[in-house]
Amino acid sequence: MALGKFLAAVIDCKDPLALSSFWQQLLGGEVDPRTQSTEWVALAGVPGVGYLGFQKVPESKAVKNRVHLDVDVESIEDAMNDAVALGAERLAGVVEEQTNYFQVMLDPEGNEFCFILRKNK
Repeated sequence: MALGKFLAAVIDCKDPLALSSFWQQLLGGEVDPRTQSTEWVALAGVPGVGYLGFQKVPESKAVKNRVHLDVDVESIEDAMNDAVALGAERLAGVVEEQTNYFQVMLDPEGNEFCFILRKNK
């Protein structure tokens, strides 16, 4: 028996408003006006996620994320170019796996995420 149900993914960051704007342009959703502050911003209605939060923390990111978001795309190249224009950074090159291709990216605060192009959807 589960102890609860999934509510949200939350990303620690230095600037919740700026980072939420990047992710909103990348994934969609709307800012929940109850959360819009310098300490906490949440996007509601993010397709595939639901609620995506951004919480201010005092420290900068220092090591690789232990959890990251995978973003399903129709074209890794197009998604990567658009994300870079929004402030993301590309790491290495596209990797092919048995079920998909992926491209590791960094958001504007250095948090890893991946663009995924699935084979045989």
